[in-house]
Amino acid sequence: MAQLIDGKAISKQIKDELKEQVAELSAKGVKICLAVIQVGNDPASSVYVGNKKKACAYIGIDSLSYELPEETTEEELLELIDKLNKDDAVNGILVQLPVPKHIDEDKIIKAISPLKDVDGFHPMSVGALSIGQPGFVSCTPAGVIQLLKRSGIVIAGKECVVIGRSNIVGKPMAMLLLRENGTVTICHSKTKDLKEVCKRADILVVAIGRPKMIDASYIKEGATVIDVGIHRDENNKLCGDVDFESASKVAGAITPVPGGVGPMTIAMLMHNCVDSINIK
Repeated sequence: MAQLIDGKAISKQIKDELKEQVAELSAKGVKICLAVIQVGNDPASSVYVGNKKKACAYIGIDSLSYELPEETTEEELLELIDKLNKDDAVNGILVQLPVPKHIDEDKIIKAISPLKDVDGFHPMSVGALSIGQPGFVSCTPAGVIQLLKRSGIVIAGKECVVIGRSNIVGKPMAMLLLRENGTVTICHSKTKDLKEVCKRADILVVAIGRPKMIDASYIKEGATVIDVGIHRDENNKLCGDVDFESASKVAGAITPVPGGVGPMTIAMLMHNCVDSINIK
């Protein structure tokens, strides 16, 4: 049976480390503040926003909450972001995605100052990652790297396969694995012989957005499997992109859903908030 990679325990470890750092900074008179904006009342978004506020409270980061109605215009949202960009007391700005359809998501992401882009989505943040410059890194892929490192899984020299090429997970994930000296292949909907490519992987990161698609037949004996997906199955239970029951019989190490990558995303958001005082 595969080693279970416990995202809850590792995220708690990171948050406790950050809590100490924040206490030290606070003793020197340095405050950290995260502004969280939610437009509309999507239930999943409300849960995520609530979890982010709890994490801020635990670590000792101040949080400002802006819960805007669904009918908020793009112009109104841009005005609020501009105001927060100019506010020296605010270190990080997070707009909870998705935003309502009448608002251009790309325009909103680009409006946030790269110096306050704690989600790591701004084109300048992505560009900094791609050329190895300091900057904010997208939280979920950064969390995956911490899961691997803190579980004692060596990345350097390993065959790493990422399934999915989204701007938020797949692409930055590949760049981070490359930065850690992994040999990286990105797979997507047009990849030929997907199963054969996946079976080469020592480390397989699955962010394909299809429930339980990846089973044991895609996995090399002893490989590490990281499941980024989150869905509800036919019994309304949470599941990932990986068929855990099947995959865990072949994998050497695997993340569960829930309790794997999910908690790490918020831990790395908190890390970015604390790191915001160093981003210049």
